[in-house]
Amino acid sequence: MTTEELVQYWIELSDDNFKSMHNMFNAGEFVWALFVGHLSLEKLLKAYYVKIKKEKIPYIHDLYKLALACDLELSNDQKDSLQYITLFNIQARYEDYKRDFYKKCTKDFTITNIKRIEGLRNWLKKKIESPFTI
Repeated sequence: MTTEELVQYWIELSDDNFKSMHNMFNAGEFVWALFVGHLSLEKLLKAYYVKIKKEKIPYIHDLYKLALACDLELSNDQKDSLQYITLFNIQARYEDYKRDFYKKCTKDFTITNIKRIEGLRNWLKKKIESPFTI
């Protein structure tokens, strides 16, 4: 695959996850909606990484660490949001965290965090579409 094809591949996977996040939210599956929202951001970060580094992506699922690997300049709010959303990956996946996370994932909590995910996605998509790399 060319770099451009690989970038497009990661974007398409992210878009599919983003759509699934909304479908899960609408079905009342709030924990899984946030988990898949995390995946949608992870895949956009990987698209950006491939675009600017033109090399194989690192095997990292931590959104903040991926952003650092991409040499992205982040505001404090973006740093906090990436670190916080990364927790959805862990808490939705591991049984010992699930019970507490299920209690936390009310509809309002999920809406707030979907908005966070959407904001970061919009920002990342603009970065990817930009002709400038950094």
